Amino acid sequence: QVLLMETGGGSVQPGGSLRLSCVASHFCKSMAWFRQAPGKQREGVAALVGVSGTLYPNTLIDRIAISRGNATNEMVLQMNNLRPDDTAMYYCAANSDRASYSLRTDSWSYWGQGIQVTVSS
Repeated sequence: QVLLMETGGGSVQPGGSLRLSCVASHFCKSMAWFRQAPGKQREGVAALVGVSGTLYPNTLIDRIAISRGNATNEMVLQMNNLRPDDTAMYYCAANSDRASYSLRTDSWSYWGQGIQVTVSS
Protein backbone atom coordinates (compact mmCIF):
# COMPACT_ATOMS: atom_id res chain seq x y z
CA GLN A 1 0.00 0.00 0.00
CA VAL A 2 1.28 3.45 -0.94
CA LEU A 3 -0.13 6.63 0.54
CA LEU A 4 0.25 9.83 -1.45
CA MET A 5 -0.17 13.41 -0.31
CA GLU A 6 -0.31 16.37 -2.66
CA THR A 7 0.49 19.96 -1.66
CA GLY A 8 1.05 23.27 -3.40
CA GLY A 9 -2.20 23.88 -5.23
CA GLY A 10 -4.14 27.11 -5.16
CA SER A 11 -5.17 30.05 -7.28
CA VAL A 12 -2.92 31.88 -9.70
CA GLN A 13 -3.36 34.46 -12.42
CA PRO A 14 -2.84 33.58 -16.09
CA GLY A 15 0.85 33.56 -16.91
CA GLY A 16 1.79 32.64 -13.37
CA SER A 17 3.56 29.58 -12.00
CA LEU A 18 2.81 26.89 -9.45
CA ARG A 19 4.86 24.14 -7.89
CA LEU A 20 3.03 20.99 -6.84
CA SER A 21 4.55 18.42 -4.54
CA CYS A 22 3.60 14.81 -3.91
CA VAL A 23 5.06 12.87 -1.01
CA ALA A 24 4.71 9.10 -0.93
CA SER A 25 4.76 6.89 2.16
CA HIS A 26 7.87 5.23 0.73
CA PHE A 27 10.05 5.31 -2.38
CA CYS A 28 8.15 4.57 -5.59
CA LYS A 29 9.94 3.68 -8.78
CA SER A 30 7.43 5.61 -10.89
CA MET A 31 5.31 8.63 -10.06
CA ALA A 32 3.03 10.79 -12.16
CA TRP A 33 0.64 13.71 -12.22
CA PHE A 34 -2.79 13.65 -13.75
CA ARG A 35 -5.51 16.26 -13.86
CA GLN A 36 -9.25 16.34 -14.28
CA ALA A 37 -11.34 19.36 -15.13
CA PRO A 38 -15.10 19.40 -14.50
CA GLY A 39 -16.92 17.40 -17.14
CA LYS A 40 -13.71 16.04 -18.66
CA GLN A 41 -11.77 12.81 -18.45
CA ARG A 42 -8.69 12.51 -16.30
CA GLU A 43 -5.58 13.17 -18.38
CA GLY A 44 -1.88 12.60 -17.85
CA VAL A 45 0.32 15.63 -17.20
CA ALA A 46 3.74 14.10 -16.58
CA ALA A 47 5.41 10.89 -15.46
CA LEU A 48 8.70 10.29 -13.69
CA VAL A 49 10.58 6.98 -13.70
CA GLY A 50 13.59 6.37 -11.49
CA VAL A 51 15.65 9.47 -10.81
CA SER A 52 15.28 11.34 -14.08
CA GLY A 53 13.26 9.46 -16.67
CA THR A 54 10.35 11.66 -17.79
CA LEU A 55 7.33 11.56 -20.06
CA TYR A 56 5.17 14.53 -21.07
CA PRO A 57 2.29 15.02 -23.47
CA ASN A 58 3.24 17.18 -26.44
CA THR A 59 0.64 19.77 -25.46
CA LEU A 60 2.35 20.53 -22.13
CA ILE A 61 6.04 19.81 -22.66
CA ASP A 62 6.99 23.47 -23.06
CA ARG A 63 5.39 24.59 -19.79
CA ILE A 64 5.96 21.88 -17.21
CA ALA A 65 8.78 19.95 -15.57
CA ILE A 66 8.62 16.93 -13.28
CA SER A 67 11.44 15.91 -10.97
CA ARG A 68 12.34 14.20 -7.73
CA GLY A 69 12.22 16.43 -4.68
CA ASN A 70 14.75 16.74 -1.89
CA ALA A 71 13.63 13.39 -0.51
CA THR A 72 13.59 10.26 -2.65
CA ASN A 73 9.90 9.73 -1.90
CA GLU A 74 8.95 13.20 -3.12
CA MET A 75 8.02 14.32 -6.60
CA VAL A 76 7.65 17.91 -7.77
CA LEU A 77 5.75 19.36 -10.74
CA GLN A 78 6.73 22.85 -11.83
CA MET A 79 4.10 24.53 -14.01
CA ASN A 80 4.81 27.80 -15.80
CA ASN A 81 2.85 30.21 -17.97
CA LEU A 82 -0.40 28.82 -16.60
CA ARG A 83 -3.61 29.31 -18.55
CA PRO A 84 -7.28 29.19 -17.53
CA ASP A 85 -7.66 25.80 -19.22
CA ASP A 86 -5.07 24.41 -16.79
CA THR A 87 -7.73 24.75 -14.10
CA ALA A 88 -8.42 21.27 -12.73
CA MET A 89 -8.03 18.91 -9.83
CA TYR A 90 -4.49 17.56 -9.96
CA TYR A 91 -3.78 14.01 -8.79
CA CYS A 92 -0.57 12.29 -7.87
CA ALA A 93 -0.21 8.66 -8.93
CA ALA A 94 2.44 6.04 -8.24
CA ASN A 95 3.66 2.52 -8.86
CA SER A 96 6.00 1.27 -6.19
CA ASP A 97 8.11 -1.25 -8.13
CA ARG A 98 7.34 -0.82 -11.84
CA ALA A 99 8.91 1.47 -14.40
CA SER A 100 5.81 3.08 -15.90
CA TYR A 101 6.40 5.28 -18.90
CA SER A 102 2.70 5.85 -19.33
CA LEU A 103 0.14 8.62 -19.08
CA ARG A 104 -2.78 6.21 -19.11
CA THR A 105 -4.79 6.19 -15.90
CA ASP A 106 -5.05 2.40 -15.93
CA SER A 107 -1.25 2.08 -15.74
CA TRP A 108 -1.13 3.43 -12.17
CA SER A 109 -1.99 1.58 -8.98
CA TYR A 110 -2.01 4.25 -6.27
CA TRP A 111 -3.65 7.66 -6.26
CA GLY A 112 -3.70 10.70 -4.04
CA GLN A 113 -6.82 12.60 -3.03
CA GLY A 114 -6.15 15.43 -5.43
CA ILE A 115 -5.45 19.13 -5.09
CA GLN A 116 -7.19 22.03 -6.78
CA VAL A 117 -5.41 24.36 -9.20
CA THR A 118 -7.35 27.40 -10.41
CA VAL A 119 -6.05 29.80 -13.04
CA SER A 120 -8.12 32.92 -13.24
CA SER A 121 -7.78 36.67 -13.48
